[in-house]
Amino acid sequence: MVRSLLLLALLWVAGSAGARVMTVEAVVSPAWVERAGGAREPLQPGLPLQDGDRVLTGSGARALLRVAEGSAVKLGENAQLRIDRLADRGVSARRVVSGTLDVLQGAFRFTTRLFGSPQARREIDLRIVTVTAGIRGTDIWGKSSSDRDVVCLIEGRIFVQHRERAFTMEEPLSFFVAGRDGSRQPVAPVPEAQLKEWAGETEIAAASGAVRRDGTHRLTLAADVDEATAAALAQRLRADGYPVRLRAYRAGASLRYEVHLAGLASADDAATLAAALRRAGYAPQP
Repeated sequence: MVRSLLLLALLWVAGSAGARVMTVEAVVSPAWVERAGGAREPLQPGLPLQDGDRVLTGSGARALLRVAEGSAVKLGENAQLRIDRLADRGVSARRVVSGTLDVLQGAFRFTTRLFGSPQARREIDLRIVTVTAGIRGTDIWGKSSSDRDVVCLIEGRIFVQHRERAFTMEEPLSFFVAGRDGSRQPVAPVPEAQLKEWAGETEIAAASGAVRRDGTHRLTLAADVDEATAAALAQRLRADGYPVRLRAYRAGASLRYEVHLAGLASADDAATLAAALRRAGYAPQP
């Protein structure tokens, strides 16, 4: 009995540690996380991501994910990212994060410059359908589409595998294209205008409707409604990829409810999100 309880405790500690290896830092909705068991919930800042999770972004969406050692993963719209065997070893700045990130669709950027510690290390493989890039410490942009996979090295060095060919990319501002038909283009310098366009696909722009861990603004979707009305609205919004919250408060002798989105980065972000929700058929409060 004692041995079984000890085993359960060790498993719980391991699971808790794994849950903190990657967390959500900022989101432009709609976006979701699909858990390994199939359950789906809206992506929201502060949410821990685990092995087997799949992150999905909708039209116009963005996501910023933070890895434990300080690197960042940025996702563009209509993207899908699956987390596989992510582990965190070591302590403090000398920690090592390892695992595999599968880019199933869309644009992404992996960078160690945003939150990173100079002493931390990572041993992460990025699989972009037909191309695998081994990451140790770098800045890389890539995209998977129906006809090709693109890897662009912005800074650092990556180890690339495409079918039977393996090679190293270490020239900054160079890119590699692999066709879904098995063809590939030689590594070449990326034009400045092209890199700027690509980078914009994964950045969270100002006033784009983002919610962040340190956001201080909120947007009310419904106020002074009964519990059933609030719960039904919240369920619809969450299914559509918006991380809304319910707040109950007393009005006279009865309980009334409010449905809102918290953590918006600015008043302009709140206005942008309100406009997007109106286009989607919702009616945010002024």
